[in-house]
Amino acid sequence: MSVINLSSGPQKDTLAAAPTPDRLKKGERVAIITGDHVEDLEFFYPYYRLNEAGYDVDVFTLNDEKFKGKTGYEFKAAHKLAVARPDDYALLYLPGGKAPAELRKHDEVINFVKQFAASGRPIAAICHGPQILITAGLVRGRQMACWPEVQEELEEAGGTFVNEALVIDGQFITGRMPGDLPRHLAGVMDALEGKLDLREARGERKSA
Repeated sequence: MSVINLSSGPQKDTLAAAPTPDRLKKGERVAIITGDHVEDLEFFYPYYRLNEAGYDVDVFTLNDEKFKGKTGYEFKAAHKLAVARPDDYALLYLPGGKAPAELRKHDEVINFVKQFAASGRPIAAICHGPQILITAGLVRGRQMACWPEVQEELEEAGGTFVNEALVIDGQFITGRMPGDLPRHLAGVMDALEGKLDLREARGERKSA
């Protein structure tokens, strides 16, 4: 199977220059953290939806080699997570599949997510993506959607499982499964476009 190059232009060894404060406020850069065995749809859909809307999307893995989705698609990652700076991004997206179970084992991932969360900017996670938020200690007192098999773990960590396609609680935007992607991404786009006051969005539930 051919490799899907995630860059629309020539591959570069370094990230683009950090955005100016005005660019950052407009939400023109988004970070996705993923790895092998990601749920393909949960990567494809947000990656292309955000690109189509004009956002610069940087994909990060623990290395800069190819990573493979659950169904066999191979992707050429753009950047190593080690070069990422949380302050450069307006939103962090965590796709699901089996990738989060491995990513959560690495301090590099957890530290980045914690630093990003401290900024108050939106974090979107779907399916098994909230497993990373659980390990980062960010779910206590929060209402979140996730893959049903993650429900018990979420609740043990102090979160509340909500069986909806889109759940917004503060800066966290979560969904359950691939079929939730249209509604989930609508919430993500609203956050990036400033249509949500994430400081006030406490336990807001949106059904499909």
